[in-house]
Amino acid sequence: MEKEIIVSKDGSGDYVDIQSAIDAIPVSNAEPITIRVREGIYKQVITIHENQSYIKLVGEGIDKTVITYDNYAGLVNEEGEKLGTFRSPTVFVNGSHFSAVGITFENSYFQPGFDAMGRQAVAVSTSGEGNTFIECSFKGYQDTLYAKEGSCYFLHCYLEGDVDFIFGAARAVFEECQIHSLNRESLTENGYVTAASTNARDEYGFLLLNCKLTAEEGTAKNSVYLGRPWHPSMRTEPVCAATVFMNCELGEHIREDGWTNMHEAYPETERLYEYENTGLGVYVNEQRRQLTEEEAKTYTKANVLGW
Repeated sequence: MEKEIIVSKDGSGDYVDIQSAIDAIPVSNAEPITIRVREGIYKQVITIHENQSYIKLVGEGIDKTVITYDNYAGLVNEEGEKLGTFRSPTVFVNGSHFSAVGITFENSYFQPGFDAMGRQAVAVSTSGEGNTFIECSFKGYQDTLYAKEGSCYFLHCYLEGDVDFIFGAARAVFEECQIHSLNRESLTENGYVTAASTNARDEYGFLLLNCKLTAEEGTAKNSVYLGRPWHPSMRTEPVCAATVFMNCELGEHIREDGWTNMHEAYPETERLYEYENTGLGVYVNEQRRQLTEEEAKTYTKANVLGW
């Protein structure tokens, strides 16, 4: 019988905080364990360790179970060092075969300014293989979801942010999700949905399938890019960003040119494509390359994820 652990802030469960429940799970665990997180706002940093697998985190719904914190890249720690983007996440999922259902993951830090340094603030970083998120919400501003590496699947999720709010080198599928851009009050550049950093050796990167791209009220038309390629300065092997929007509904906030550069990485040398999208944000031009029907057949969940 699958083991269950109850977390409840009122003390009626096995633990009052989530990390204590996670720490109670043996390393190299091979049996599924469910942690049921009852209603409440849990302000804490959570880490699923690399040697912890088969953990299922189940909330009571995205409006009831919230995990939040406010670390950010520009925060100076006790050693006098800036925290940096990669140490800012509210939740680190370093293990594999992790799953989450019915939870809001949030980084509540906000700093105004289009290119303000240090405002990167990650809600979730996932780096294991076979990680799944169903009916979850990811809230933040810049760099909300770091799909760092490995493989991850998102079904019926809500993701919001403004700059590069879905980024990383993972093989990731987003199916029937709402991708919501926040308003930066610019008439021309309100941010970027994706910033893939796919390894050149990997055939696939991000696949957004049957998703709906929406924007906060007041966001200017033709002002949000589908994405830009990210080539990390610390990369140790060649990068060629891979992102496909397939059968998605694109709102009028999406820019006519679709993609843009990040520093010296330009869209035309990357793997950035669309296929049979609909909505007021759809344009077909030289900047927005389309997959052929034959090419599109290879972009399946199984092929992208490898499981």
